Amino acid sequence: MKSGNKKIVASVLSLVMITALVGCSNPFAIDSSGDHLPDSGDGKQPITFTYFSEDSSTNWNNMNDEVDKVIKAKTGVTLSAEFAVGDPVQKLSLIAATGNYPDLIAAKADVGKLVDAGAILDLTDLINEHAPNIKKMLGDKIVRTKYSLDDQAIYAVPTWSAVDEKKIRADAGFELQHRVVKEAGYPEIRTVQDYEKVIQSYLSKHPVDENGNKNIGMSLNADDWHMYQVTNLGFQTTGGPDDGEYYIDQKTHQATYHFRRPEEKEFFRWLNHMNAIGLLDPESFVQKTDQFKAKVASGRILGLADPEWDYGDGQNALRAASKFDQTYGHYPVTMSKEYKDTSFWLAGFDGGYGISISSTCKDPVRAIKFLDFLASEEGQVLNNWGIEGKHYTVKNGKRSFIPEVQERANNDSAAFQKEAGLGLYWNMMVHYGDGIKDSTGNYFTRNYPELLSLNYSNAEKETLKAYKAKHWKDLFPTEEDFQPRAYGAAYTISLPNDDPSMILGAKMKDITWKYIPEAVMSKPEDFDRIWDAYMAELEKDGVQEMEKIYTQHIQDRIKLWSAQ
Repeated sequence: MKSGNKKIVASVLSLVMITALVGCSNPFAIDSSGDHLPDSGDGKQPITFTYFSEDSSTNWNNMNDEVDKVIKAKTGVTLSAEFAVGDPVQKLSLIAATGNYPDLIAAKADVGKLVDAGAILDLTDLINEHAPNIKKMLGDKIVRTKYSLDDQAIYAVPTWSAVDEKKIRADAGFELQHRVVKEAGYPEIRTVQDYEKVIQSYLSKHPVDENGNKNIGMSLNADDWHMYQVTNLGFQTTGGPDDGEYYIDQKTHQATYHFRRPEEKEFFRWLNHMNAIGLLDPESFVQKTDQFKAKVASGRILGLADPEWDYGDGQNALRAASKFDQTYGHYPVTMSKEYKDTSFWLAGFDGGYGISISSTCKDPVRAIKFLDFLASEEGQVLNNWGIEGKHYTVKNGKRSFIPEVQERANNDSAAFQKEAGLGLYWNMMVHYGDGIKDSTGNYFTRNYPELLSLNYSNAEKETLKAYKAKHWKDLFPTEEDFQPRAYGAAYTISLPNDDPSMILGAKMKDITWKYIPEAVMSKPEDFDRIWDAYMAELEKDGVQEMEKIYTQHIQDRIKLWSAQ
């Protein structure tokens, strides 16, 4: 789930920490209304902003890469950046305890805690007065950046959701190594039974790899907040879009804690079955992310059900070692054919997550101008494509990567990104999505059909050809198969720390994270008993009250977004 971690810190401790923070002495402190903003003019004199993000950025190079040098020259801004390791909510609490907020904060769903403390600015006036690129891009969508029906301030420049997008690249679903489907004769991979069958067939013939190490049928990454990637499979395989921890009825907009759907119980029963027959990695619920990625990089995991951004480092290692037949294709696997994979059920622009400017920021005007540069066409091309002549060329009006650069980006992506810096600002900038062209008629992003085709390995091309597809997206239901969601993505709704649905949600998470591993790893004859106990504990601890409250939040967002 894109909302990531939602761990509730004890209310009293949070209040103490935040109060200490807001009360700290700072010569640049300004009130949260946006009044008395220092006017730094249009100069590009050097300035350093501190920045904290709840998202990791493993290839961040402290602004010493090629793209960053251009950004510093264009804006005068240097970021002293820190990215969360482990639980980002705990890190936010530590930041609060020090008495100083970073100048810029990407807090995602936890932004409500900062709003409650008065620790971040209402950006409405800053955007209107100093951010023409952001203002132009948002247009009438700016209503979707407002915090709530009761508080219509803009507390974050939206960076997670693309402004317009025609998603072209499949990067989720269930994954299988190319060698696995090839040996099976490229059968239809549509249901969990299809998926299970090809894994079982391959593993029975090849129980160990060339080094004598055991091959693994399917592995899960449930380390800390990655547990959401496992639990999300419940709705993913039963026709639900990604709305975080809720299933939203598209007609009534009633919210249900998605695990309470009978359909999802059957998915977790299937995982239990996979464990019972030895096809599920027994370390799935205890391994750390680095261990999971190392297993991927070893080539021993035949199947995954994980977003590519999570296992990508391991797959890149396989590519660097030219083990292309051990990399993965994407398949629209569901419990049965009555369900559609919802990977391409887009939420539309929801404006929920983004980057905030703190009330202690040393120069909010320079900060918003920096973010506005990133949102400009020049900034977006720089982030996606790099520097003309060094990373790409333009011939006959068409922009394309220099071949040597393309090869490095494909086969040595981590080292290349650290050196070049491409893509590092994706979640710091208002941006267009895939399939959208700039003023020169070229695509903003590098995810477009022609370039995707060029980047496929021979093993990938062979698999796609066998399935009569040009791209993995061709195997999936398309955007046109789904109705727009009136509320965007439910998980992007930011709520106050003391909202009852947040407090109850923390209880439900703890219960779920206790029972799901227990149910999956239990003996099959114990599954129903454990699941019934799980449902009973949810009921006892107020799940129906939580659903009622969250339903109101969904309906409030629809009302807010309907106001133009």
